[in-house]
Amino acid sequence: MTLEEVRVRHRTGQWCPGVRTGDNIVAYDVEILPPWRVPGRPTTDRCFVIADEGIQIRRPVTFVDALEGGWYIDLVELAEAGPKRLVVHDLYVDIVVPPVSRRYEVLDLDELADALQDGAIDAATAVRVLRNAQRFIDKHLRDLSQDPPSSWPDFPPAAVLELAELPPFGS
Repeated sequence: MTLEEVRVRHRTGQWCPGVRTGDNIVAYDVEILPPWRVPGRPTTDRCFVIADEGIQIRRPVTFVDALEGGWYIDLVELAEAGPKRLVVHDLYVDIVVPPVSRRYEVLDLDELADALQDGAIDAATAVRVLRNAQRFIDKHLRDLSQDPPSSWPDFPPAAVLELAELPPFGS
């Protein structure tokens, strides 16, 4: 796997160290800001952006209780901000996959609607977000050929598993 070192601007404003694969999959480490840290837990999260699918996925170390070990998926766009500099734009809709059972929750559709109504995004972007959300669910979380479903078709996505094993990225 070929890796290119990059810097990624997270929605918190931090420029984070990371890598990009030849398949345009990005992995980066973001510092968890002090108000959201959980005592005794790591202070960084590893984020993965699958640019072609319009998603960012992470397993937050800040999840506790019933969500501990679960996954958080943001619908995003990845933009080039210069050589080896990328910006992740959050596009409102999120999906949570708890650690047990085969279920997921789609969140913040109201935020997408508000952004569209307020002019923060255009109709074409809203359509792309909704289609990307459904494609992600269909590809990674639903296997309609199994009745009842016994496993995820591709979750967590195989595309990020090798990147999850890499040591922390330099700062």
